[in-house]
Amino acid sequence: MNPADILKRIEESIHKAFFGYQEVIRLLLTCLIAEGHVLIEDIPGMGKSLLAQALAKTLGGTFQRIQFTSDMLPADIIGTNIWNPKTREFEFHPGPIFANVVLADELNRTNPKTQSALLEAMSDGQVSIDRKIYPLPKPFFLVATQNPLEFYGTFPLPESQKDRFLMTVHLGYPSPEIEYQIILSPHPADLLSVLEPVVDLKTILELQKMKYSVHVHKDIAKYVLRLLKATREHPAIRLGVSPRGGKYLITAGRAFALLHGRSYVIPEDIKTLCPWVWGHRLVLNPTLEQSQQDEKSILNDILSSVPVPQ
Repeated sequence: MNPADILKRIEESIHKAFFGYQEVIRLLLTCLIAEGHVLIEDIPGMGKSLLAQALAKTLGGTFQRIQFTSDMLPADIIGTNIWNPKTREFEFHPGPIFANVVLADELNRTNPKTQSALLEAMSDGQVSIDRKIYPLPKPFFLVATQNPLEFYGTFPLPESQKDRFLMTVHLGYPSPEIEYQIILSPHPADLLSVLEPVVDLKTILELQKMKYSVHVHKDIAKYVLRLLKATREHPAIRLGVSPRGGKYLITAGRAFALLHGRSYVIPEDIKTLCPWVWGHRLVLNPTLEQSQQDEKSILNDILSSVPVPQ
């Protein structure tokens, strides 16, 4: 099993329905192999839902889409126990969270109580109801979306919720060539109908285990520690990256290296992934939030100033 060949097959399949954005697709696959979850921030109409559905069909796994609203309850997500008068017992009816790929669409439109219902699922791959634990299918991959420019009727995700996401990615407008393909393409449902699984779930689970065999040299680990320290000392940052953020970056580096056919992590893996893994973990100083610098530009400054291991 060659992970690089698997990556290429998955990319080619997804591109039949979702055009362009090769970097975003590779970031999502890195999150999947790293056993993390991804938050996609972008305006409506960019294809966020289509990307999640195309990925699920390519993997041959189950898919559920949850359209979040302000009146949703945790039971609408994780499920509930319902009384069966015939058996005279409560029976568990699983919610839409029980799928291999779950699209949490417009997550910031639901209330904090419902948002928090996802925390156990994201961190432990399980849900607890009435003191009983129900494991989620494996692999379990949550793709959440939110519109960063529309705030009316939304509930901003707390830092603890955002910290559960391995990465936050942005699609951005496509190139003119890709947009030309998009506006002339068939309906998304027709595009998805031609997709067939190119890899099975067992292979994905094996890749998730294989990432731990990817070697991380001590100099790479020390490089990440220097980057962590730099985020905590930067004048524009009020709250730097936590140890969990450092661990997530190493794990993502292992998955990224594996998907590119390497058995070891190189500094370029860390530099490529750092803005996506750490961008949403920074809290900027209030006096500097209105400046031209955002989290990604600050991280790029840090990456250019911290020495890279040779």
